Amino acid sequence: MREVDGVIAHRLKSAVPMVGQVSGYIISAGGKRLRPALLLLVCGALGYRGPQRFNLAAVVEFIHTATLLHDDVVDESTLRRGRATANESFGNPASVLVGDFLYSRAFQMMLDAGDMRVMEILADATNVIAEGEVLQLMNMHDPSLDEAGYLLVIRSKTAKLFEASARLGAVLSGAPPEVEQACADYGQALGTAFQVIDDVLDYDGNAGEMGKNLGDDLREGKATLPLIAAMQRGTAAQRDVIRSAIENGGAADLENIASIVRSTGALDVTRDAAAAEAQRAVRAARYLPANPYSEGLLQLAAQLLQRRN
Repeated sequence: MREVDGVIAHRLKSAVPMVGQVSGYIISAGGKRLRPALLLLVCGALGYRGPQRFNLAAVVEFIHTATLLHDDVVDESTLRRGRATANESFGNPASVLVGDFLYSRAFQMMLDAGDMRVMEILADATNVIAEGEVLQLMNMHDPSLDEAGYLLVIRSKTAKLFEASARLGAVLSGAPPEVEQACADYGQALGTAFQVIDDVLDYDGNAGEMGKNLGDDLREGKATLPLIAAMQRGTAAQRDVIRSAIENGGAADLENIASIVRSTGALDVTRDAAAAEAQRAVRAARYLPANPYSEGLLQLAAQLLQRRN
């Protein structure tokens, strides 16, 4: 990861000061670096030690960071990773345009791999992510969204880059098709579990630990799985409260809704859904050779269910 951070620092350089200022601001905030770590772990498990693993790990982090910049503008978010979002600090135009810079820089860096398969995977991933963003926008303030519709959004918007990161590790390693697909399955399952747990923490987390404002999804009118499960399991009156909150947005009734989510057992339902995805990731990881890197992938899937931020 130190090598990856070195690539990131080098490729963030720009003749335009604000580009480096805004992109450096959000990247220096830290984050889990899960997507680049996933690519490195798959490469390690499959025996690839070439320098392209650092380049492509930086590429997926740039793509992820670009989506965060754009997301925070669309969602009007003010807090991420415990500090003001880039749009809050520098304004919406700067955030959108620097996000565009990071996307285009990522595509420049993809060329270094000299592999059309790499280009295909990343071009497909960025397209699916954009579709997921639009789909989520269409679903805003829609209390009729069901679990299948919810999963379609998060598998497009969040899990797709996890999937691409793991698949890239397999491609760099020259893995056979069945192993490449197993890596992609692992990434998709891990990314899905990650987002489902994130949605649990919006109603059962701590703002200080999370580094973001709790209730943001409710304020934006997003029907996440805890709300979907609560409406399925709650009384008619409880369903009406949640339905109204989704339709109208706003987190003024967050405490009441969080209480409904907990009392109906919706958080347990949601955690069970995340656990099922984590188990799917574990099954996929069994296709990899047994070594410390594949063991790390197994541990990552297990520990994801314990995350608090």
